[in-house]
Amino acid sequence: MDAAFYEPLGEGRYRATPATIGPWAPTLQHAGPPAALLAHVMERLDPRPGARISRLSVEILGPVPVGEMKVTATVQRPGKRVQLLSARAEVNGREALRAVAWQLQAEPGRSPAAGPREAAPPLPPPQPQRFFPGMASFPYGEALEWRFTEGHFAEPGPATVWTRCRIPIVEGEPLTGLTRLAAMVDSANGISWELPLGRFTFVPVDLNLVLRRSPVGEWVGMAATTEIEDDGLGLVRTRLFDAGGVLGGSLHTLFVAPM
Repeated sequence: MDAAFYEPLGEGRYRATPATIGPWAPTLQHAGPPAALLAHVMERLDPRPGARISRLSVEILGPVPVGEMKVTATVQRPGKRVQLLSARAEVNGREALRAVAWQLQAEPGRSPAAGPREAAPPLPPPQPQRFFPGMASFPYGEALEWRFTEGHFAEPGPATVWTRCRIPIVEGEPLTGLTRLAAMVDSANGISWELPLGRFTFVPVDLNLVLRRSPVGEWVGMAATTEIEDDGLGLVRTRLFDAGGVLGGSLHTLFVAPM
């Protein structure tokens, strides 16, 4: 297994390792690792005590080839308590992903806690790592450990899974709660597919995470549901959790079409 999803080359350049390869072609990255790379860069853009990214939105502008990536980030809207960050990734001179994130200042005791607090499902013991029916394993899938409490890659319908990244996003850099989530959550449509895999494609064109707190620990999870209309548009929604319970959610826009 590779040491990380990306090797840093300096000056905002990163080389994607084979660990980024998704299930559809050996030349293409799964969107989870590059989304996590943008989150990694934005978290380090203007770190402040008590500040954290509470929303991350990534636009997937096309297939992301395995290879060298150029990543740039900026503070788009500066502020003492609320900042808007942005980042973009280029591959072969083409913009492949674009992201924005709200970085908010958290202050314990500033407001009372309110709203429901939903517990996470128990973490199951280790499970066989099986993926889509009729499909061999793939490097991105093997780079995470998957433990399902409902559904499975091999079954249609809603699914709930715990995951653990086996390798860091960037070689030599620690994983964070946000990058663990970003690496996982693009798989929401993959674990909750509703249409036959060999007959339809269902491509997420974005991912949008909203978090009320940061995940803690090496295990994070999602409960995902896919909804599709008969005109070929759909969405995937998730509840995101760690050992402390549900901490946020995500929405993904789907383009659906026959193969």
